[in-house]
Amino acid sequence: MKVTAAGVRRYRVHAQQLDRATRPDRAPGDADVLDLGVQDTGPDGALWALAVRGVPVTAAHWPHEIALAWTLRGAPHAYRRADLRDVERTLRPYSEVDAAKRVLNAARPLKAAGIPVTEALATTARTMREVVTEPLAKGELSTRMTARMPEPYLRWCEACQATHMYEMPFRLAALHAGLELGPGTAPPVVRRIPGWPSAQVGALARSEKDDGRLDPIRGLLRLLGPVTAKQVAAYLDAPVKDVLARWPSDAVTVQVDGADADLLEGDLDALHDAADTDVVRLLGAYDLYLQGGDRRLVVPDTARHPSLWQSLGRPGAVLAGGEIVGTWRPRARGKSLGIELDEWLPWDAATRDAVETEHGRLAAFRGLEPV
Repeated sequence: MKVTAAGVRRYRVHAQQLDRATRPDRAPGDADVLDLGVQDTGPDGALWALAVRGVPVTAAHWPHEIALAWTLRGAPHAYRRADLRDVERTLRPYSEVDAAKRVLNAARPLKAAGIPVTEALATTARTMREVVTEPLAKGELSTRMTARMPEPYLRWCEACQATHMYEMPFRLAALHAGLELGPGTAPPVVRRIPGWPSAQVGALARSEKDDGRLDPIRGLLRLLGPVTAKQVAAYLDAPVKDVLARWPSDAVTVQVDGADADLLEGDLDALHDAADTDVVRLLGAYDLYLQGGDRRLVVPDTARHPSLWQSLGRPGAVLAGGEIVGTWRPRARGKSLGIELDEWLPWDAATRDAVETEHGRLAAFRGLEPV
């Protein structure tokens, strides 16, 4: 099967439910992107990502049904609270090599000390569980963990002028310890997940049943497909070899403008039939639509990439008709919210009107007035 990059963009808009209207009776967890996890970075993070997918949420109230945890790439991600135990299982390292890749530079001192990274993550998780008997700010938790952990787990931080744990094991072990993040806390507050089974604390061994519906490989094929194993591995911080070993048997290869990529067989019809859309959305800077490894497919004009995918101070993206047509930045002052727009090409009146509507939606989400 052959498909164009434009067809893939239309498919992703539909697969990620960006074309849904808001419905007041829709439950907070009614969004397919929660299967994979919704990154919560910046003021317009996870809840805004749900809002632009038709979920009736506001920045002022974090629903109890949605939980927040450090997971993929060590970033905070939102999930359905009812899914957390399964999320923890499916995010266990695929192998020792995978675990070492996920913790970045923390792997070297552990290897030198003869400590497997999977064992180190399990030890860190069990220790964290013992330490967090009440909600703790990240700094306090770090101080207490530093006092408990031996040298291979610790490093001198030039920025802080202090010794503390390596960052990635610290973050990645938290969910394996049955710990979540308090939404809207800065610095982050870490607390116990109610009802977390003691047998699951620091249990890093995997089994075939650990994947299933919440398998992130399947989630990426479905929500960001067609995609390559290399792109999936980059998203997960996992080795390509481990990803290929778990590649779904129902994944099929298609050609996107002549290049091979895969998606789930059950999504072939949706890809083939992806219709034009006139939907306009103000996507947050770390929205899933922008998180794939195929930036040239998402934005064919590579000259636009540096301004959209900045390392620091990244703007949001204006999605119109299945295409990224510009960027936006919020400009809040008092009880008012303006937005600064960068039109990559002159917009027509319909696009401008739709962006104005979305501006009002964003202001209402934040509890402000649009200006």
